[in-house]
Amino acid sequence: MYSALIKQPVLYYSKHLHDLTQSKLIKQTLFPCPGIAPVYCSLFGLMRDSDRIWFPPNHIFKLQQSDSEKLLFRIRHYFPGWYNNGSSFYAHRYGVSKGTETPVMDDCVMAYLFFQWRSDFLNGWVQIPLSHESQEECLGLAVLDMMRLAKESGHYKSFLPRCMRSRIQEYNILTRKRIRYRFRRFIQQFSECKATVCNLKLKYLMSLEMLLPSLFLERFQVTDISAHEVTIIVMGNKGIQWSKGKQEEGDVQTFCDFPEVIDISIKQGHKEGSVESRIVTLTRQDNQILELEFHSLPEALSFVSLVDGYYRLVADAHHYLCKEVAPPRLLECIQSYCHGPYETMVDCKHCQIMKTESGEYILSGAKRSFGSLKELLHCYQKEALCTDGYTFQLTRCCPPSPKGQCYITLGQGTFTKIFCGVRKELGDYGEIHQIDVVVKILDKAHRNFSESFFEAASMMSQLSHKHLLLNYGVCVCGDENMMVQEYGKFGSLDIYLKKNKSSVNITWKLEVAKQLAWAMHYLEDKNLCHGNVCAKNVLLIREEDWKTGSLPFIKLSDPGISITVLPREVLVERIPWVPPECIENPQNLSLATDKWAFGTTLWEICSGGEKPLSTLDCSKKNLFYEDRHQLPAPKWTELANLINSCMDYEPLYRPSFRAIIRDLNSLFTPDYELLVESDMVPNRRGFTFPWASENQEPAQFEERHLIFLKQLGKGNFGSVEMCRYDPLQDSTGEVVAVKKLQHSTAEHLRDFEREIEILKSLQHENIVKYKGVCYSAGRRNLRLIMEYLPYGSLRDYLIKHKDHFDSKKLLLYASQICKGMDYLATKRYIHRDLATRNILVESEMRVKIGDFGLTKVLPQDKEYYTVREPGESPIFWYAPESLTESKFSVASDVWSFGVVLYELFTYSDKNCSPPAVFMDKMGNEKQGQMIVYHLIDLLKQGYRLPAPDNCPKEIHKIMTECWSGDPSMRPTFKTLIHSVEAVRDIKDG
Repeated sequence: MYSALIKQPVLYYSKHLHDLTQSKLIKQTLFPCPGIAPVYCSLFGLMRDSDRIWFPPNHIFKLQQSDSEKLLFRIRHYFPGWYNNGSSFYAHRYGVSKGTETPVMDDCVMAYLFFQWRSDFLNGWVQIPLSHESQEECLGLAVLDMMRLAKESGHYKSFLPRCMRSRIQEYNILTRKRIRYRFRRFIQQFSECKATVCNLKLKYLMSLEMLLPSLFLERFQVTDISAHEVTIIVMGNKGIQWSKGKQEEGDVQTFCDFPEVIDISIKQGHKEGSVESRIVTLTRQDNQILELEFHSLPEALSFVSLVDGYYRLVADAHHYLCKEVAPPRLLECIQSYCHGPYETMVDCKHCQIMKTESGEYILSGAKRSFGSLKELLHCYQKEALCTDGYTFQLTRCCPPSPKGQCYITLGQGTFTKIFCGVRKELGDYGEIHQIDVVVKILDKAHRNFSESFFEAASMMSQLSHKHLLLNYGVCVCGDENMMVQEYGKFGSLDIYLKKNKSSVNITWKLEVAKQLAWAMHYLEDKNLCHGNVCAKNVLLIREEDWKTGSLPFIKLSDPGISITVLPREVLVERIPWVPPECIENPQNLSLATDKWAFGTTLWEICSGGEKPLSTLDCSKKNLFYEDRHQLPAPKWTELANLINSCMDYEPLYRPSFRAIIRDLNSLFTPDYELLVESDMVPNRRGFTFPWASENQEPAQFEERHLIFLKQLGKGNFGSVEMCRYDPLQDSTGEVVAVKKLQHSTAEHLRDFEREIEILKSLQHENIVKYKGVCYSAGRRNLRLIMEYLPYGSLRDYLIKHKDHFDSKKLLLYASQICKGMDYLATKRYIHRDLATRNILVESEMRVKIGDFGLTKVLPQDKEYYTVREPGESPIFWYAPESLTESKFSVASDVWSFGVVLYELFTYSDKNCSPPAVFMDKMGNEKQGQMIVYHLIDLLKQGYRLPAPDNCPKEIHKIMTECWSGDPSMRPTFKTLIHSVEAVRDIKDG
């Protein structure tokens, strides 16, 4: 290990170790390492010195008496820029409250990293470019190192990497003299520096980070499912990336960031391959999978433990992605509903739980000890504690919380009548689009529930997920309230299971359960509660077909009338779908409610559609909850445990749907030490590398599979439609947004293709996602396929939901728009049409920049672009230099952002929109080119849009800075991010 006290690399030899896990080994033999607190343990790992392979946290060392293994105790997980060098994206540790964030590392851990990297650098563990610039940088690092040791003089070569020393020795005498001269210059410059030793170490680390990225990234040589060689690259700030070949021969592509990973599994390699090989499967949030074949189990475990560790650091500290590498300490914490280690805080010193060297647990200040953490918590849960003269009661444990016509009668709902109908819509060219739908009509006897009925319809209409039933809208016809939804061909899941008991196997049931879990995870991720999950509300859209390999496909329907307004007798009838806390008080409806209901639905699916507790009357159902009974458990232990964990009587103890998906996946995948019968595992369509497909452009959509649903918008040159891409023609395809041209002239087509190429090159959480293209009429007609965002444009969203906004939410949107624009600026793109109408709303908490029809790329030799071609322009959002000289730059986009800020704080009110305000100032009689002339004149006179009502002064100040007449005086988007975040912090108190 690299001790911050002894300042020398010390290697630990694992001789005479028997049956110790990595976690215990670190704790018992490497700790206490001076000054390193437990909260930083997750950054460290053990590496075998012989082959540089990392061990997973739960690895058990089994060595014979005569064996010896050299291990390195090293920092493995690292985030570039953690020291906050002014970047808009830097890592930090969350505090117990806002404003108490701390650095990723403290001084002691930073010192440890310094000696680790210094050793790697000097001993040649990383490849160093032998260029002139690298030599200069290495000389500077040598001087820093000398200063750290506070030596008056020294032989500079001893502070340089070995390869660099031998290279310098080979130079002629003149070159060596030049290097000595440069070295003396460095010493003179640094001798005037009064930095502390800690700051010198940090400067050394920062320089190494810039010089040698290989210090903190890991590469893995693997093969994909088509047996092509692939290099996988993992970095703390860039997630999981890949490139073709053994090294980064081609462009490096991103598969996903760590929070996007849902599950990782390891299984035996293909039968025709090596016995030692292992296949690692990563499942992404959008259910795309990445399959990689590693040459050996240790390599596979090394990769999985790396991703799993980063996931806990950036996404969820109390969740594991793969059971094969789950740290024993984490499993103990999960079992005991315990939070992980925190930095020692004086406020918490009287309620700290500590583990003694003998393995017993004690509460600080108490004399009694316990054999397990669970025993301690159970004992003190109802006790009163007295400290510093205060007495407080421990009532319950707070576990970690995890990170939606002609009618034919089809059926009868509890409060609705359900019919089949046909929906017709006229297309752009007069064609009629016709589709089967389901019409739910609220029973007139339950008209008092109409508000809740429409709330359910509104929620479903603003969601888009392949396993959620599509809601077309609502209709009020006379005294009838209707909801129009897509048609589920095979009906409800419970009835289908009962009818087809003999033909439905366990694999079928698990696949359906997992699809439902994906839908619930989507809702949980958006912090939306469904409130009525049951097999009756799950519709089967497609049957399984073994000939074609297609799996069953389900969709979750709307929740109907909320349980918060239903009478108690109805709730009791719905036991055991409605959880105990909602029987006690329906206002307890929460995300935990859906987890309980999912457990009951999973039980339904496993039992072939049978309804649990159907033989009990209401009084006995009440007793079932009062006595805390559980449903009869399936014989499959792992499945029974999953159902029981979902149906825990303590709502906070129920698992997240991310954990449920992981556990369901583990039921599909046998233990990786055993040979897998591939016929038993469903075929899932996964992520493929571009060269692994016959079609070199996998994101090319076929026109015949695009099913029109409705029009989203229409302009002079193009329109945007909501479509379902449905290759199987069974309503199981994904809903997408399709942009197409109204007139396919050569010029318009060329501009459209440029827009597509730009969007295709962008990958940012605040920029709308590109999905692909669709050609028709022999490639003459082109369509752009994008992700569908059901909330629509920010302009319309602001107008519609004005009463639900406060300045905090508006500032959140402003910050996200800034981040997206800063990303565009780094790619040298100018948007040229930044306005709320071109910003789309993904959810209440996220917006995305869209419409790149006017976007240009800055020339390499200039910081502005001059537009020559004529066309319609959003002049009221344009900077003065854009109006007078047709010059566009990042600075002109900053001007437009100032106008967007104005739109945000006027809630896009049409009466005070930029065009309305300027036209009112100029006179509404102005027309055509005269409007532009008068607008330029107004701006030259210094007129600017007024401060919106109730707009914070700090925000109006930012607006006016964006509207500076001198482009060079406008702030950058990076600066704007900090400015907006600063105002957000003030508003948060």
